[in-house]
Parts: sequence; structure tokens; C-alpha cells
Amino acid sequence: MTVVIEAQGLRKDFILTGRAGRFRRTRRVVSAVDGIDLTVERGEMLGYIGPNGAGKSTTLKMMTGVLTPSGGSVSVCGLRPVPQRTRLARHIGVVFGNRSQLWWDLPLRESYELLRHIYRVPAAEHAARLARCREMLDLDAFADTPVRQLSLGQRMRGEITAALLHDPEVLFLDEPTIGLDVVSKQAVRGFLAAVGATGDTTVVLTTHDLADIEKLTRRLVVIDHGQVVHDGSVESLHERYGSRRRVVVDLDAPPEDTRAHLDVLGPGITLEEASADRLRLSYALAGGANAGALVAALASVAPLRDLSVIEPDIEDVIARIYQR
Repeated sequence: MTVVIEAQGLRKDFILTGRAGRFRRTRRVVSAVDGIDLTVERGEMLGYIGPNGAGKSTTLKMMTGVLTPSGGSVSVCGLRPVPQRTRLARHIGVVFGNRSQLWWDLPLRESYELLRHIYRVPAAEHAARLARCREMLDLDAFADTPVRQLSLGQRMRGEITAALLHDPEVLFLDEPTIGLDVVSKQAVRGFLAAVGATGDTTVVLTTHDLADIEKLTRRLVVIDHGQVVHDGSVESLHERYGSRRRVVVDLDAPPEDTRAHLDVLGPGITLEEASADRLRLSYALAGGANAGALVAALASVAPLRDLSVIEPDIEDVIARIYQR
């Protein structure tokens, strides 16, 4: 695999000033990004999340050449983002939720034509990529509408298309679904999933919508106070922070003594709720128990009518990390 993003000891410090009396001012250094090590390979779709102020957007701005690092090093597509920013722009696509690369008073279609000339994309290649985006993101309905008249969902679909028309190696997305309605979110997620499935484009996604992370990414990096606190899969995140899977069982007839039969369920099983016709149990994902063995054990002591397995909610474990 080819490494397309590599950061070692990456830092960004900001100096904050404040008053300390009528004539004196104080200065203090705040580390927005505090020594991040990160390697991303070609074709990966990486979820990069953290609470407000954790350093997510600052990291992306250093990787795209908008901000100069205070320390450490970063390379993207083999280039140093700040001194080689012009060359890097041809290799990356960027969507920041609060900034636009479209012309406000021009129809969407004309903005794309201008971007074709800016990036010097051959007409045939540009038309083929635009046709794919038009189909998957349903752009034709508003392609002739000035950007200033587009809804938020329409504009975001237009922004993502604009970032991909020059066939970038890396796509940076900062809150691409923020404020979108359900239909627009589904369209954007489906399109990004298709982009990631090809394996040609590396995607780095920051978001507060954890449904984006669960549906789109296999690898999750969580940062807090400018440092990486988790780098791995969503499943390993649940195991590391003690998430529990729950099993709800509806019984045809209750066992004579529910708690007396818990020994057959194995270690690590917790009975959270017991009534005449329902049991609610849970077990830690890292504890070695599994739903199949649990259901088989339950069936041996009482007739089952129905059951459901409730997966742990990623929002709960992320909230626990932030609270720490």
C-alpha cells in the first residue's frame, strides 16, 4: 500500500492575549494540535472525530496548506503542504462546510466549467466525472440555478462534486452533512460510499454526525485536546471502552426461577431486567461472550417467543471519551 498522508509529531500552537490590568497584557500558548502521529494509506476512508476545539479542523488545515505547523512534519501525496501548496492543490479536493469553492452568482454548471479550466482538466475527462456525479447526486434539477439560490443540501452536493472533478488523490471533508435533511444526507452518504468503494480516492472525514462514521468508515481516529486517544476500528473502540451488547428475549412461559438459571448463561452476563415474559441481558464485547451461546443457553431453560440483539451505540462510547 502507498502512504499518501504522513504526520509525525504534528503541532499547532496559538498565542492568546488578554488583559491583566489597565496597562498590562498577558500571553499564553494554547496547543490546538499537540504532537499527532498519523499515517493514511491510499484508498482508505478515515473518520477523524473529536469534540469542539479538539483540533480536527486545525489538522485538516495544516494538511491542506492553509496553516503552517508550529512543529513536527506533515506530507500529503509526497508534498509538503505549505511550501508546495500550489502543486498540492492539483492532488487534493477540499470541502469545508463554512467555505465555498463555487461562484456565488453563477449557475452551478458554469462554476464547474470554470473549475475545469483552473485545474486544466481535459474536456472528455471532466464530462465523464461530471456525468457520474450528476447521476448519483441528482444535480440536473438545479444545475442551472445560481449558487446563492441553492438550498444547503443542494449546495453541499455541488461542493462535493466540485472537489472531485479534477480527480484528486485525497478528499478532505469537514462536516459535509451538517445541517442537511434526511434525503440530502442519504444522497451524500451513498455517493461518498461509492467513492470510497473504488479504492482510488483517499477520504478523510471529520464530522459530529456519528452515523456518517458508522456507515462510511472502517478506521476511526478520535482526538481530544489535540492528541490521538484512539486509532482503530469502531469495533475495537467499543471493546476498549467497555461497550455492552444487549439481548432482549420474550418468553412464552417464564422459568421457575430466573436468577437460579443464570449460571447456565456463562460468566460476564448481566441480567438487567426480568419480568414474567421478558428478559433483558447484556455482556461486554471484550468479555468473550456472544449472542449465539447466550440464546442457546436461554432456550435450554425456557421456551422463547422472540428476541432482539441491540448493538452498542457509538454515541455513548464517544461521549464517555469526551467526558474523560
